[in-house]
Amino acid sequence: MESSTAFGPKLESLAREAPTAPAVTCADATLSRQQLEARTNQLARAFLARGAKPDTCVTIALPNSIAYIEAMIAAWKIGAIPQPLSARLPPVELEAIVELAAPSLLVTEKSNFEPLERWSADPLPVAIAKSFKAPASGGSTGRPKIILSMTPATVELVSGFAGATGVPENGTQLITGPLYHNGPFTSAAVGILRGNHVVIMPRFDARQALELAATHRVNWIYLVPTMMHRIWRLDPEVRLSFDLSALATVFHLAAPCAEWLKRAWIDWLGADRILELYGGTENQALTLITGREWLERPGSVGRPILGEIMIRDSNGEPVQPGTVGEVWMRRGAQAAPVYQYIGAKAKAVGAADGGAPWESLGDMGCIDDAGYLFLSDRQADMILVGGANVYPAEVEAAIDEFPEVQSSCVVGLPDEEYGNTIHAIVQAKSISIDALRDHLAQRLVAYKRPRTFELVSEPLRGDDGKVRRSALRAARLG
Repeated sequence: MESSTAFGPKLESLAREAPTAPAVTCADATLSRQQLEARTNQLARAFLARGAKPDTCVTIALPNSIAYIEAMIAAWKIGAIPQPLSARLPPVELEAIVELAAPSLLVTEKSNFEPLERWSADPLPVAIAKSFKAPASGGSTGRPKIILSMTPATVELVSGFAGATGVPENGTQLITGPLYHNGPFTSAAVGILRGNHVVIMPRFDARQALELAATHRVNWIYLVPTMMHRIWRLDPEVRLSFDLSALATVFHLAAPCAEWLKRAWIDWLGADRILELYGGTENQALTLITGREWLERPGSVGRPILGEIMIRDSNGEPVQPGTVGEVWMRRGAQAAPVYQYIGAKAKAVGAADGGAPWESLGDMGCIDDAGYLFLSDRQADMILVGGANVYPAEVEAAIDEFPEVQSSCVVGLPDEEYGNTIHAIVQAKSISIDALRDHLAQRLVAYKRPRTFELVSEPLRGDDGKVRRSALRAARLG
């Protein structure tokens, strides 16, 4: 593999081209390209002195910060594999993941690599990690796992993702999510390597996101539907007061986006600015859909731009177009594995063509005659009510459309007559349950409507936009 494909020489080249151009901003701090290049060279040498080794994990458990970006790049520069983790993990969960990863170095807020000035800022020998990243997943189930990418850390990796998702070159990106999640981590990495000014929010705030987008003339923004919902719930005068004329792409993923919310954003910013991606951290297959395509097929997450997707019924048989079943994916019949689980096994079935097996992440959906994928919900979250399937995401979308609702989560609770009854947990300051029931009666058939409601003040979704239904249900049962 030629040295010119490594991340290190690319970042060195960007620093030579425009040394004073801003590279990364978080809160009130900004590093230029040259500063980022020098500091990450120094930090890489500090990592080596602390025992970091090529092709091993460097576990990074830091809050969103410039330090996170520096640690990520420093790991790549020595040929190590950055493993992003939350700085807020409980000690037991952190220890479990570290045990799985067996990192050569653990970087936390307590780590101290200063003063960096004692290390040379000159470029390091070229190194290419065999793996681009190794994010952790599954902690909410109590069984953490690591998803080790089998893709090496090369510039070619960046160009393909950037081209598909509209990431600009020498532009400005806003990263609103936590860097320990795959989407923000990958988006920030691609942005840095494309020469963009990457603006990182320490923590998401709806108004501040729009303020940053206007102040920095952001071209590309990463969002999840929860963030889109919070922005939309701002007072219209506030939301419309920010100049977003530089914004070319709103890139959203990670969770289902309610049709009413997606349409609202398209009406606000225009269909050409909205882009949605579906796929797992495992990256077996990806779909993409533009706003214009979505208007023709509301609810779809697009057609595959990478890999293959098929739908199977509960017996493992392929289904006809339009029939809901389990979503199965693979990179291709003859494709080599693109990831490796550490601490888990993939749900896989053999392929009739004798090629690579098909794998499932537990999602349910259907594919139409034109090859567009429509998601229902995760198989594990589906609720059986009197023999009928209820998908929580559909009910939550209807609840979230009610003006006073900030977020919601729907779970099934045991019921002697129907097997399960629908229980809605609703985050709202104050709300009329009777008015909400009337609202839902206009949108959902009777068996899909919640029988009971519970009002809470705390957020039900994490910064990644995901809801931990199993934990919330367990708490109600316990």
